[in-house]
Amino acid sequence: MVAAIQEVVDRGYEGASLTRIAQRADVAKGLVWHYFAGKDDLMAATAKATMETLREHIVDALDLDRPVPDIIRAALREAASQIRTRRNELVALNRIIHNLRRPDGGEPVTADFYEETYRGQEELFRRGQAEGSLGAFDTRVMAVTYQGSIDIMLAYLEEHPDVDPCDYAAELAAILLGGMQARS
Repeated sequence: MVAAIQEVVDRGYEGASLTRIAQRADVAKGLVWHYFAGKDDLMAATAKATMETLREHIVDALDLDRPVPDIIRAALREAASQIRTRRNELVALNRIIHNLRRPDGGEPVTADFYEETYRGQEELFRRGQAEGSLGAFDTRVMAVTYQGSIDIMLAYLEEHPDVDPCDYAAELAAILLGGMQARS
């Protein structure tokens, strides 16, 4: 997957080739074809593995025993910091999920890659609602909104390296929590 990520970073989604990916991985091209039906299959597997790795990295850095608003702030800070620590993975993931098409040639498969992430976020939001730190809202709507905010934050930070990721994450947390927290 590292070779596929670097190929997409260097050449873009459309410019990536299985031949160069195999060369980067120092394996025969036939071996790539043995495990993947083609470029889109390899890219889908790369995106899923990358998404899982990034999600695990964030979750592993969190103290899940903290109050939910604190977890949300910390998760946003961790996500923002990945623009510096895992830039290549984020760039490749963004390029893949916004270019990879469904087998019938339809819309990009973006939402499919987020399902596990959405479920984890919904669970966290329901916990916050149960403990009284978050108000009443549809947890799926909030998970999609929350993840969309993270994606836009990362895209913005990629385009504006002069912006401090921690400051951006803190502002985003204040905005999101302002809409999520229970009213007294």
